[in-house]
Amino acid sequence: MSQFEEKVSAACRKKEALFDESLARYALRSIYAGAFLTMSTAVGVIAADVIGTQFPSLSRFVFPFIFAIGLVYVLIFNGELATSNMMYLTTGSYYKVISWKKTIYILAYCTLFNLIGTIILAWLFNQSFAFHKLTTKSYLINTVQIKLSKTNSMNFIEGITANMFVNIAILGYMLLKEESAKCFIAMSAIFMFVFLANEHLIANFASFMLAGLSPVHPIKGLTLLNILRQWSVVFMGNWIGGGLFIGLGYAFLNKTKTLHQD
Repeated sequence: MSQFEEKVSAACRKKEALFDESLARYALRSIYAGAFLTMSTAVGVIAADVIGTQFPSLSRFVFPFIFAIGLVYVLIFNGELATSNMMYLTTGSYYKVISWKKTIYILAYCTLFNLIGTIILAWLFNQSFAFHKLTTKSYLINTVQIKLSKTNSMNFIEGITANMFVNIAILGYMLLKEESAKCFIAMSAIFMFVFLANEHLIANFASFMLAGLSPVHPIKGLTLLNILRQWSVVFMGNWIGGGLFIGLGYAFLNKTKTLHQD
């Protein structure tokens, strides 16, 4: 058995055991994952505004760097993130470690409580002084408006590539041994997809909730139907990118008797 199969199988068993033992604990781990990404998003968008007053072009570099720290928090503190579970659970079902039915249940449950985590933290941040200073020209508002103006095909393709980057980060963190190397590979991969403004479901939960609960109104495109449209398309793109392209791709590569395994 390859190291990849061993680690993915162990992770799936652990996730299923927690889900079966305590839905409340699984929900809380999912809430934390959404909260951690909302925390780094909140700091990142304010930092982008601050540095943008003097060096506008640097805003696009500052935000991805700070946002990437949120994923490191998720990994270190064992949060349950839907987009990484797309890779773990899909691969686990392929290996027959977990049923497809249970994979769908866990993924849906995790996604719901990731969203709840983003809502809670977005509301808290919007009670703060920094977020009361947001305007229609703020980095957060502009970013959300751009995301909500994208076509379904753009959202779908960018959802695929975003979650490929995310699960490259997960794979690196899972397979590497040195802690510094783990953090570097995770942050570098996340920086890349955010810099390209690709679409990641939980990141969009965070940015849309931060914007929607802010005092800035109206925000172009921020309607319930448009949000649900965007999230639905991005979810499917993320699953294909993380679950099929990375998860099943590496599962197939490691179904070999040669030494060429991960």
